[in-house]
Amino acid sequence: MPSRSIAAIIALVLSACAATPSDLGGGRWVDLTHDLAEDSIFWPTADGFRHPVASYGPTPGGWFYSSYDIQLSEHGGTHLDAPIHFAEKGQTAERIPLDRLIGPAAVIDVSAQSAADRDYRFTIKDVTGWEQTHGRLPDGAILLFHTGYSRFWPDRQAYMGTDERGPAAVAKLHFPGLSADLARFLVEQRNVAAVGLDTPSLDYGQSKDFIVHRILLGRDIPGFENVAGLDQLPPRGALIVALPVKIRGGSGGPLRIVARLPR
Repeated sequence: MPSRSIAAIIALVLSACAATPSDLGGGRWVDLTHDLAEDSIFWPTADGFRHPVASYGPTPGGWFYSSYDIQLSEHGGTHLDAPIHFAEKGQTAERIPLDRLIGPAAVIDVSAQSAADRDYRFTIKDVTGWEQTHGRLPDGAILLFHTGYSRFWPDRQAYMGTDERGPAAVAKLHFPGLSADLARFLVEQRNVAAVGLDTPSLDYGQSKDFIVHRILLGRDIPGFENVAGLDQLPPRGALIVALPVKIRGGSGGPLRIVARLPR
C-alpha cells in the first residue's frame, strides 16, 4: 500500500464527514478497547494478565507512591497482531507504518449471521453487500467486522465457546471469523490498511491452519482482535486511531483503539 501522511488520512476522513481540520476536536470519541485486568480473555494456551503491586502507600519522605508490574502475553485483551505473528519476514510491532493504524473505518455488521452460527465465516458477499450501499471499500480503510460478541466480555464460555485453559481447550473454541476466500479477496482485489473484529481471532474458533492470519499478515496487513464497542460505529465515516504498545521485535501487543465519529 502506498505510504500516506497522517495529515492526508485525516483530511480524507474529514472530507468524507463534511468537516474541516478545525473541527477535529469537536466530534465524539468512542473507546473501542476492553480494560486489561485479571479477568481479561486470553488464548487458552497463553499466560493471562497479572498486575502485581510493586509499591503502594506512604514513603519514608511522607508522600504517597504506587507502582505495579505488568505480566502478560502479547496476544490477549484488545490487541494487535503484527505481521510477523504469522509471517517470518513480516513487520514487527514497532515497524508497522502509522498509516496502517490510523485511517477511515469501514464497519460491516455480521452480528445476525454470527448469532445464528458461532462458527460463521465472513464471506466476500458480506463485503460486496456493504459496498452496494456504502460504496467500494476506500483504499487505506481499517476494515472492522461487528459480530456482537463484545457483549459477552469477559465471560470466556460465552465469548470463546469454552472457559477451559491449556492445549486441549483450543479444540473447543467456537466463535466467528473471516473465511479464507474473503482474506484472499481483500489482499488481491481491495487495498485495506488493517482488519479488526470483536472476537479473539481473525480466524474462526475451529480453524486448524490459521489461514486467514497467514494470508493477511503475509501481506503486512495487521490484525486487531478483541475490539470492543463496534455497535457504536456507523458503517462508514469514523476515523480510527489504533496505537499498540511499541514493542521492539514484538509479534503483537496491547492495543488502545478509539474512533472519532462524524457529527
